[in-house]
Amino acid sequence: MRWKSRVRIPWNSTVAGCGAAGSGETRYDSSPQFRDGGFHNMANPDLPQQASAWRIWSRFIVGSKVDSVPVDAIPVRALERSALDALDTNTNHIVRLGHSSHLLKLRGKYWLIDPVFSERVSPVQWAGPKRFHKPPITLEQLPPIEGVILSHDHYDHLDLATIEYLSKGVKRYFVPLGVRTRLVVMGVPAERVTELDWWQDSEHDGVKLTATPAQHFSGRTLGDRDRTLWASWVVQSGDQRIFYSGDSGYFPGFKQIGERFGGFDIALMENGAYDAMWPAVHMTPEQSVQAFEDLRGKVFFSVHNSTFDLAFHTWHDPLDRIADLTAAKKIELATPVIGEVVTVGQARTNTRWWQGLR
Repeated sequence: MRWKSRVRIPWNSTVAGCGAAGSGETRYDSSPQFRDGGFHNMANPDLPQQASAWRIWSRFIVGSKVDSVPVDAIPVRALERSALDALDTNTNHIVRLGHSSHLLKLRGKYWLIDPVFSERVSPVQWAGPKRFHKPPITLEQLPPIEGVILSHDHYDHLDLATIEYLSKGVKRYFVPLGVRTRLVVMGVPAERVTELDWWQDSEHDGVKLTATPAQHFSGRTLGDRDRTLWASWVVQSGDQRIFYSGDSGYFPGFKQIGERFGGFDIALMENGAYDAMWPAVHMTPEQSVQAFEDLRGKVFFSVHNSTFDLAFHTWHDPLDRIADLTAAKKIELATPVIGEVVTVGQARTNTRWWQGLR
C-alpha cells in the first residue's frame, strides 16, 4: 500500500524525536500544512513506501552494523574567538560545528543553525547516539549570538541543554510552526521566537529568513508525532543566498524553491542517515545531488554526517559517494573539516579529509 503524504515511523521517532508540546499547544488551522490535529507533508505522488515501525526497530535491536563509527579520530579545527572576530564583516561565513550544526557570521553578526552541543542526541545523556568528536568551540566560548535558526524538533537538531544555555542570550529564534512551545519550555522568552509557516518570511538585523518546505516529520516522544512543523530555510544576507535543507526526503519542493528564489550561492544539503527502510524522510547522496540541481545551487555543502551514528551505512559512505557524484557532474563541493571556515563566494580547495581514516 502506498503511504499517504503524512510520513510516519522512520527510525528516529524516539531517539531523534522530541517531548510533548503540552496542554498550551496552539492549533494552526490556518496553515495549509495542518489538518486532523497534525502537520503534513506536501502531496507527493512518488512518495516511496516506508518499512513498518516493527521492522525498523527490530533491525536496530538485533541487526549488525559495520564501520558505522570511526576508529580513528575525526579531525577538528579548534575555533578561537579572536580568529572568528577577525573574519571579514562585509561578507558571509559558515563554520561547520558537526552533524547539521553550524555557526554563521553574516556580515559581522553571529548566528547558529540547529545547534547541538550535547554528548548524545537522545532524551537522556546516558544512552543514545554519541558524538564521534567534540565541538570545535564550547558553548561558553561562543560569541554573542544574534539569531538561531531551527529546522525541526528532533533531538539531533533541537538540543535541550544547548537551548537552555543559550535561552536568554540569543536575540531572536526563527522556527517552524509549533516549535515556539518547545523553546518556551526550555526557558526561551516567547517574545523572542518567530514562528513561520512554509513560504513565510521575516527579517532581523538585515538578514531575511524564509521557511521553505521539506519532506520529513516531527516529534520528541511516541505520543506527539507531527505536532510541530519541519522546514528547510533560505537565508538572505546582503546579495548572497544560503539554503539549508534541514532533514528531508527527495520531493518536488526542491524544484519549487529553486524556481522561486532563482538559485543559491551555497546550499547546505542533507547527506547522511539514509536507508532503504525510510526513503521518504532522508535522501541518498544521489538524491541530494538531484535536489541541489533542482535548487540551482552553486556550491554543495555536505551536512548531516560525520558526527553521530544514526543509520546502517558506514560513517564515511555519505562523503565517499557525494565526492564522486559531484566530481562526475563538475559540481563544486564543500566537505569542510569540523571547525573549518567556509566563506560564501570565495574560492577554496576542497579535500577528502576522511580518506585513510578507519
